[in-house]
Amino acid sequence: MPNEGNLLQAAVVFLFAAVLAVPLAKRMQLGAVLGYLLAGVIIGPSSLGLIGNPQNAAHISELGVVLLLFIIGLELSPRRLWVMRKSVFGIGLAQVLLTGTILGMLALFVFGQPLNSAIVLGLGLALSSTAFGLQNLAERKELTSPHGRLAFAILLFQDIAAIPLMAIVPTLSGGDSDVSVAQGVSQSLRALGSIAIVVIGGRYLLRPIFRVVAKTKLPEVSTATALLVVIGTAWLMDLAGISMALGAFLAGLLLADSEYRHELESQIEPFKGLLLGLFFMSVGMGANIDLLMREPIVVLGFTVLLISVKMPLLFIVGRLAGGLKKVCAVRLGLVLAAGGEFAFVVFKIGRDHGIFDSRLYDLLVLAITLSMALTPLLLLVSRWLVRSREQPAVVPQTYRAIDADEPRVVIAGMGRMGQVVARILRAQNIKFVALDTSVETIELSRSFSGVPVFYGDPMRQEILSAAKVEQAEFFVIATDDPDANIKTAELVHKLYPHIKIIARARNRQHVHRLMDIGAHAVRETYHSSLEMSRHTLMALGLTQAQADARIHRFTLHDEQLLKAQHAVYDDATKVMQTAQEARADLARLFELDEAVENSVVK
Repeated sequence: MPNEGNLLQAAVVFLFAAVLAVPLAKRMQLGAVLGYLLAGVIIGPSSLGLIGNPQNAAHISELGVVLLLFIIGLELSPRRLWVMRKSVFGIGLAQVLLTGTILGMLALFVFGQPLNSAIVLGLGLALSSTAFGLQNLAERKELTSPHGRLAFAILLFQDIAAIPLMAIVPTLSGGDSDVSVAQGVSQSLRALGSIAIVVIGGRYLLRPIFRVVAKTKLPEVSTATALLVVIGTAWLMDLAGISMALGAFLAGLLLADSEYRHELESQIEPFKGLLLGLFFMSVGMGANIDLLMREPIVVLGFTVLLISVKMPLLFIVGRLAGGLKKVCAVRLGLVLAAGGEFAFVVFKIGRDHGIFDSRLYDLLVLAITLSMALTPLLLLVSRWLVRSREQPAVVPQTYRAIDADEPRVVIAGMGRMGQVVARILRAQNIKFVALDTSVETIELSRSFSGVPVFYGDPMRQEILSAAKVEQAEFFVIATDDPDANIKTAELVHKLYPHIKIIARARNRQHVHRLMDIGAHAVRETYHSSLEMSRHTLMALGLTQAQADARIHRFTLHDEQLLKAQHAVYDDATKVMQTAQEARADLARLFELDEAVENSVVK
């Protein structure tokens, strides 16, 4: 067991556990959050005991949540927050009150808790985890989805609601009511004063400070200034008894319209990722595994009860107040059904003031931790169930009836690349027909440009026949799925060997597989990369003729290399060898070109 005073040893333990557990969890499609949790449980005092006191790590790891809320604030703005006011203060308030009331009544009437304890339990358990919820949404790229936006609004209100909740817990302890009320009023005044300082300072001081720092042109000073703003704001809020994360959110919100927003985000992002991972690990380390082993039925039963009560309530709020579809409302419930990190603070205050005993506190903390761990699993299961039960899209009959009048070209996929091809063919009065499996894409293409696009899967033989592919000269595959492109090319080549196939390729390996079929592969980002390189060379001082010559030379050289690598693309060693030889050859050719240009100038 390493000496806790040795930060290097502790850092090695944390990083080693994360490097082992997180990739394994991601590979099993469980998400990084669960990987961090498992890593924390393994190195914590209940398992291997590599970290004896998780509280030390917990204090530092809270900065991960602080930085997360700061970046979220940067991505918003006061104007956008005002637009979200109904979701934040309307739906968020409804969720906290409804969930808190139901859970409080269960604690009061079913479990026989006193009224003050039931109130604290109900409102504390109504809170959800901002860090876990947003991280799970970000991993699944659902932050901008309808349920993702509503989840963020609810979480934001919960963070705000945690402030008065922490203030009223001492009042509910049954001590000297005058003193408790005075403490509550004093804390509220400190909170308002701190928020005022942050708002005024953020509006009038932060931009001039960043302007001065930017003139130094020292990246390390800019990074230090960004961290100073975030951590300083969090420290000020902590002194006032307010959520540090909320203070950081306010600071980010005030800088959302600043010209330094993107610079700040890029500097904070690496620290946020590491510290947020440390936060998840500290939650895992704090889990009382001994209690779980002694009373597994009680702990698991309480965890299941928490999720089974919150999930349907969140579903109702999402459907009725948020206007979400059933699937989105279910996902909202799954994301927010777990307990939250602020509940740890609320329940600790309740325990310290004698509202409930240490055993109940340990049970609450362990149940919340387990509910957090179950969230990625529940999301994974729900995604599988939704996909297995997903109904096929309702396609109008007019989209299914393919009206192909001797097309010269058939286009599979009407995304960004397919639309450009279609526009150019139409401008040339070349007959074509397009296929796609997205009703929304078909509607958009038809409404804006009247393109002859129809619903159909190009990997089905009857669809190809209906599109009269046998009469076409070219088959253009423009979908963004590499495997689907290869399967489509194989089928078309097998059924109609006379047709020339032009297929979209993701990378060089994909190009080689398409070349095996006999298709002409077009790399999706290759030509735009060449154009960017051309502009970069000209910006660096080359003339347009020189830049064009370099790009032309590179293009010819790369085409030769591609043909050479096609013969050995299944041998990684030979591919690497040809790439190294090609790099040296290209550099030599560029030097020769430059020498010729210099001799002409002389």
